[in-house]
Amino acid sequence: MTLLAVQGLRKSYDGREVVAGLDFELAPGECFGLLGPNGAGKTTTLRLTLGLTRADAGHITLLDYNVATHAREARARAGVVPQIDNLDPDFTVRENLRVYGRYFGLSPAALDERIPGLLDYAGLTARADSRIQALSGGMKRRLTLARALINDPDLLFLDEPTTGLDPQARHVIWERLRQLMLRGKTLLLTTHFMEEAERLCTRLAIMDHGRIIAVGTPRELIAAHIEPEVVEVYGDGAEAWATAGGKQLAERCERHGETVFCYTRDAHALVAALTDRDAHSELRYLHRRANLEDVFLKLTGRELRD
Repeated sequence: MTLLAVQGLRKSYDGREVVAGLDFELAPGECFGLLGPNGAGKTTTLRLTLGLTRADAGHITLLDYNVATHAREARARAGVVPQIDNLDPDFTVRENLRVYGRYFGLSPAALDERIPGLLDYAGLTARADSRIQALSGGMKRRLTLARALINDPDLLFLDEPTTGLDPQARHVIWERLRQLMLRGKTLLLTTHFMEEAERLCTRLAIMDHGRIIAVGTPRELIAAHIEPEVVEVYGDGAEAWATAGGKQLAERCERHGETVFCYTRDAHALVAALTDRDAHSELRYLHRRANLEDVFLKLTGRELRD
């Protein structure tokens, strides 16, 4: 079975190309991430692959269907968690699941069998008869995820599933998604959270200006694009320290605000210089391993995107 195959995908709005020739495939059982700054084309890509937006060019095969001609049939076997919860406030938790399941043609008997398990999966059994307005943000997000599973989909699309959640709620969602992967589900995930991508994604693509600029596992991308160690130097004197000699102790340094980021293969000399308190008592520093956020910022830049 072909879960998702995309070739030469393009889409423009008002003369600006927002998806510029994408090619990628999903393997069964993986969590494939799409990372990129605002305006990179992630959400448009998801809408194109689901047949919710018509492509200008390219070919999409979703769950063995040609999306250009059989998008409805393909979507019937997929699940979608949108960026913004679109739960029906007029219904209870249980009724939201039941009504959504009817869209897929599920019988009342099938829904009676399936809904208790989904409520348990979302941790909402005790809130089954609650109105949506009575739920916290994390509860709503878990219900939206459970609702996306009502048709037992082969492939689940998740568009920034933890945006706006507090750390506790975010970790709960991550655990629920890991459970799905253990059950053999395939996930296509867009996210702004680098920790989320590192924790969940077996493979990911970094997008910018509608193009894929890097593909690989999180570990492969870090090894290919970033020196293994990072020393972050903070304080008003950080730039002066770097100019006076700190830069010579690293392979590469970048300044952002009051912080100088020093990338190196061996941070011993950098750390030794910074621990000389008499010379640099006003500076603070953090020595850490390189991570996916370093890759993301190197490839897409540190400037703010609107």
